[in-house]
Amino acid sequence: MTTEQPFQIPLSVSLRDDARFENFYEEGNELICNSLKQISCGEGEQFIYLWGTGGVGCSHLLQATCHAAEPYGRSSAYLPLDELIHLNGNVLEGMEHLDLVCLDNIQAIAGNSEWEEAIFHLYNRIRELGHRLLVAGSATPVNTGITLPDLTSRLNWGVVIQLQDLDDDFKLKALQMRASLRGLEFTDEVGKFLLYHTSRNMGDLTRLLEQLDQASLSAKRKVTIPFIKEVLGL
Repeated sequence: MTTEQPFQIPLSVSLRDDARFENFYEEGNELICNSLKQISCGEGEQFIYLWGTGGVGCSHLLQATCHAAEPYGRSSAYLPLDELIHLNGNVLEGMEHLDLVCLDNIQAIAGNSEWEEAIFHLYNRIRELGHRLLVAGSATPVNTGITLPDLTSRLNWGVVIQLQDLDDDFKLKALQMRASLRGLEFTDEVGKFLLYHTSRNMGDLTRLLEQLDQASLSAKRKVTIPFIKEVLGL
């Protein structure tokens, strides 16, 4: 997160360096990515609610939007609510002064009246200042389990967009793209082996790719099917 505002942000949540638009395979989600790129530079919608099942890339895109805001000199914060719910909801006070706030895993605070009310008021303050808020959840606003009707109403402000999962062919291309960015050569055969013998969840596959990259560097070996079997114990 970055800020030039005169207040001290009470949280310190680091962005993953590899969570960027450049390594997100946009097929089927081009409109969403374009909308997020717009808000990263202070244009487009003021409020966006992004939802999708686990592993489709919501967290990646929220962090990518924060990264994309940096070259424009725009202050931002990425807040994964599932990691912060143990804190008091008043940690959101002052966040409205940031150009962009990204709240991830909104469903994590469902039923927590203190947090629900805190986010409700954050919406109102951000709207008043004309800044931007990007929220992500695992379901549509009405299906998050949020119990405060006024907050559910706020979650529907702006645009509500579903992030589409990739089919296996596009997951293969996404894996190869991310492998190439790491300097790895991923043949179709290797990629298909991973898809058919491990998780099809893109989040899991990305973590496996990172594991294989580290193992490949350490062993100074190419990523082949025998090497994958050895590293993953398959």
